[in-house]
Amino acid sequence: MVKKSSQQRDLFESERSFRLLVEGVADYALYMLDPTGIITSWNIGGERIKGYSPREILGQHFSRFYTETDRANGKPARALGIARDHGRYEEEGWRVRKDGTFFWASVIIDPIYEDGALVGFAKITRDITERRNTQLKLEAMQTQLAESQKFDALGQLTGGVAHDFNNLLMIITGSLHILKKGDADDEKFRRAISAIDTASKRGAALTAQLLTFARRQSVNPQAIRFGERIDAIREVLNAGVGSAVRLAFDIDREVWPVKADVSELETGLLNLVINARDAMPDGGTVTIGAHNIVLDDPFYSGEFVAITVTDTGLGIPSDVVDKIFEPFFTTKPVGKGTGLGLSQVHGFAHQAGGTIKVASELGKGTTFTILLPRAIAAVPNEPLETAPVRGSGTVLLVEDNPDVAIVSIGLLEQLGYRVRRVADAESALRELENNGVDFVFSDIVMPGKMDGLGLAHRLREIHPDLPILLASGYSEAAADVRGDFPILRKPYEIHELSEAISKLPK
Repeated sequence: MVKKSSQQRDLFESERSFRLLVEGVADYALYMLDPTGIITSWNIGGERIKGYSPREILGQHFSRFYTETDRANGKPARALGIARDHGRYEEEGWRVRKDGTFFWASVIIDPIYEDGALVGFAKITRDITERRNTQLKLEAMQTQLAESQKFDALGQLTGGVAHDFNNLLMIITGSLHILKKGDADDEKFRRAISAIDTASKRGAALTAQLLTFARRQSVNPQAIRFGERIDAIREVLNAGVGSAVRLAFDIDREVWPVKADVSELETGLLNLVINARDAMPDGGTVTIGAHNIVLDDPFYSGEFVAITVTDTGLGIPSDVVDKIFEPFFTTKPVGKGTGLGLSQVHGFAHQAGGTIKVASELGKGTTFTILLPRAIAAVPNEPLETAPVRGSGTVLLVEDNPDVAIVSIGLLEQLGYRVRRVADAESALRELENNGVDFVFSDIVMPGKMDGLGLAHRLREIHPDLPILLASGYSEAAADVRGDFPILRKPYEIHELSEAISKLPK
């Protein structure tokens, strides 16, 4: 009898201690609910956080802590149901204090069973408003920093473009001044013509590099035998490395064809070779390699060809290696590089469906690896270069830029065509209602409700036999064509225009 009384006393003391502990916790609202959600116990933490004294809240339904919207949506009952069915309910959300103010709460509800029967719920609520506000402020600061970095990058990009194009414009405008006052037979006249030609080609190359980095360059992906392309440009690559650097090759005999734009691939290789040469001021070896590789990772999966360009030069410092693909970032002296070479390679590789990686060690050299997808289609035969072929007939030129239109008209007239020009798709449709033409030559990107592609589809409906040739310098616009219409890549030369016209249906 004495033993039983001692056990009862110990149990009473244990329960009393636990009750005092729970009731004395001030940072958490710890309380009990019956199976229907009626509050059956309350602690000092509940009073501090929610503002209710025990006599005000005991016997009330716990839904009064929820917002009106949550109560209307049945959230309190749903929370108890989830706790009962899944053994626990956890969430963060808005709750309401006695005075009507809101706080951000962390809530846990656990079901309580006795002899297998549900007797109620234990509920823990914590006020984490301050922590949430701190997190929101941190996220706002991170967003602001990201915006600042973005505008800083755009500023660097804009400054670099302006610098290079100002140099080109100075060459062109200065040369034009000489032409206006010169004699066609004068040596200065011929040098001015040559300078304008060189500057315009440099401007086209610079634009192409920028578009490639932005992945907006209009490209013509096709199956390429890498070994054959290397043989075709070997002299150019040798000229790129110069006499102090040896060019070596390590290309597997059975390397797969790759799918890429030929011109962009060759430009990318030349950029990497020139960078490798500059990394070896005292001479060394640049090795171009290629081997097959099968990848299986979340980002790149399938059959690829790994094209490597390895030098034995100075290597890239660790604090620089993460920046090398940024446009206009360069470690070369002023006048020795634009900082667009590696960004062109980066843009080309990703636009081709692959990627580029770099491994470098100071004093031991650098290896760039371009991964390009294996080409499944057959490799086309190399087209023969042909001289421009004169044609005849009338072409409707649809071009909104008057300066570009003047150049295009000049090229078409040199090829023997009569040209009628309009500035937009709507004007083209009206023109064709009144006058017939032999074919339509239209830019894709134009202002107005209908672009060049929309015009082409409309013409196919109303004039199904009318040949249509499109032109664009943007890959995004060209991608929408999907082979429905022939497309000429800007900037184009007269022989390319002639070839494109010759392939139109007669």
